[in-house]
Amino acid sequence: MLNKILAISGKPGLYKLTSSMKNNLIVESLANKKRMPVFGNDKIISLDEVFIFEDNGKAPVDEVFTKIQEKEDGKTVSIDYAKASPDELRAYFAEIIPDYDRKRVYPTDVRKLLKWYDLLIENGITDFLGKEEEK
Repeated sequence: MLNKILAISGKPGLYKLTSSMKNNLIVESLANKKRMPVFGNDKIISLDEVFIFEDNGKAPVDEVFTKIQEKEDGKTVSIDYAKASPDELRAYFAEIIPDYDRKRVYPTDVRKLLKWYDLLIENGITDFLGKEEEK
């Protein structure tokens, strides 16, 4: 499921891929449902290509989202990530991934990840590991 959810550099939030054309993609914002074209010169990354650095490797973002979902019982995050201090963000994230690489994962990365998680939950996207697609 996360292979159709995109992050676009320079644009806030997440976008769902709706269609592709020869020279561009048509995406829909998860925040306000507006559609727009995205061109080849934009840096686009699918969420299934995002990883979180750990001390002994990398964790795919779908596994991180699943751990957050288990911690929060399927609801949005309990921490106010917009106002939380860097130490509060680090402490919250350490509960989810105890061995995340504190040198390479910054509080801004944690804030963005939590914002993405909330956007997905608010839009009814809760199957992060893609079990429905396997069927």
